[in-house]
Amino acid sequence: MSVVDKTKQEQIHKALWSACDTFRGAVDPSEYKNYILVFLFLKYISDVWQEHYNEYKAKYSDNEERIQAKMKLERFVLPTGTSFYELFEKRNDENIGEEINKALDKIEDANKPKLDGVFRNIDFNSESNLGKTKDRNRRLKNLFDDFNKQELDFSPSKVSEDVIGESYIYLISNFASSSGKKAGEFFTPRSISVLLAKLASPQKGARICDPACGSGSLLITAANEIGSNDYSLFGQESTGATYALARMNMFLHGVDSARIEWCDTLNNPQLIENDKLMQFDIVVANPPFSLDKWGEENAKDDKFNRFSRGIPPKSKGDFAFISHMIETAKKCSGRVAVIVPHGVLFRGASEGRIRKALIDENLLDAVIGLPPQLFQSTGIPVAILVFDRSRELGGKNQNRTDVVFIDASREFESNKNQNKLRDSDVEKIVATYRNRTAVDKYSAVVNLDEIKQNDYNLNIPRYVKTFDEEKEVDLKAAIVEVKELEKELAVVQKEMDGFLKELDIASI
Repeated sequence: MSVVDKTKQEQIHKALWSACDTFRGAVDPSEYKNYILVFLFLKYISDVWQEHYNEYKAKYSDNEERIQAKMKLERFVLPTGTSFYELFEKRNDENIGEEINKALDKIEDANKPKLDGVFRNIDFNSESNLGKTKDRNRRLKNLFDDFNKQELDFSPSKVSEDVIGESYIYLISNFASSSGKKAGEFFTPRSISVLLAKLASPQKGARICDPACGSGSLLITAANEIGSNDYSLFGQESTGATYALARMNMFLHGVDSARIEWCDTLNNPQLIENDKLMQFDIVVANPPFSLDKWGEENAKDDKFNRFSRGIPPKSKGDFAFISHMIETAKKCSGRVAVIVPHGVLFRGASEGRIRKALIDENLLDAVIGLPPQLFQSTGIPVAILVFDRSRELGGKNQNRTDVVFIDASREFESNKNQNKLRDSDVEKIVATYRNRTAVDKYSAVVNLDEIKQNDYNLNIPRYVKTFDEEKEVDLKAAIVEVKELEKELAVVQKEMDGFLKELDIASI
């Protein structure tokens, strides 16, 4: 990104975050994010459309028929009466919320399949979200005024597409910080997305999938790892409003061809090809942790046979997502990188049986422990599991029989509300994994036989020793010393009891 773009980016960020003042204190951030992001989208497509229209108008000397013929060849269509500027002129109307809804419906209808359903969960005439008529109209008028500022001119000649896409992710990130536990539904912190993408290591031509894609930022980050436009993106999201964010995110990043589906991945997968699960080169995800009531009752009849290794417990869907991801990764070549709670590494019963099967099949490639408090939605430490289907018989890594364990839990930037992985932390993790190196108190390369001897337990401290042997000796000495002190205390207590007894006698 050029210096000019960086300066423009900062100006846009400041103006966009200022626009949020319209809703702060009156509307929950998890709700008003949808209205702000839709306005950003509407303003962007309006500026692009208007600039291209003006170019054709100058070229074809006001020949409206030729101008419209050319505009039909554009990336999208903006019907008359639906642009930001046409709605801006109506900003004082009593029914402005309804006018916005109608305009968005027309934009959807004119741009199927690119935008079909994107705005269906956004209601600018909602009393429950935006207040009664007077308050709602005032907030919407302020929003129009905020987005009409010079800093938010998104014309292609003024600002690059990269800047627009970055602004969208900036807003999503800030909304996540303000949304608390609800943030996990739509956003993965950027440093973790970058780490996942680098561990997955997509190559040119890759088909990349996120079966719990949220707002789609992890997919975009994975695509950016390739360094070209030679890739295809696929995702599925169960929450309607978040699905809409993902579709807009793809559009603003110029990935119009991305296929994002709206449905429950575990119970109703939509990424299907020839009546079978689509197969991908790369599958990445930050699925909901230990999802309760994930659909265990339907798993035994799963027509895609995703749960052949075992059915996860009803109250914990972690291995359900893992099973799905592995079955959608291409045989003998596909790679999976997934974020999981630590319980996945050692819990027993059905989860233990699934874990055993995955290890026996030689699919597990790495276990990486991360610091606590990296997510807005939880303070618990998490881990990343990397599965590599090229380790299967017939794959290029079929002779690999070890697993890389990394304890990266102590290296991070500490912040009051949320910790962060620094670029150097990400680089160290990725380099250690790719080189498969053992680093004192940081990583170990463990043969499968050792893991099996440990009853298939993947708890990282079993394999990466982070304590000093001298400190261990000191600890043993301390235990001995405590026991001696306890003996001395018992003697003193006995003497004290004797003194007290004598005092009682003397007082009689």
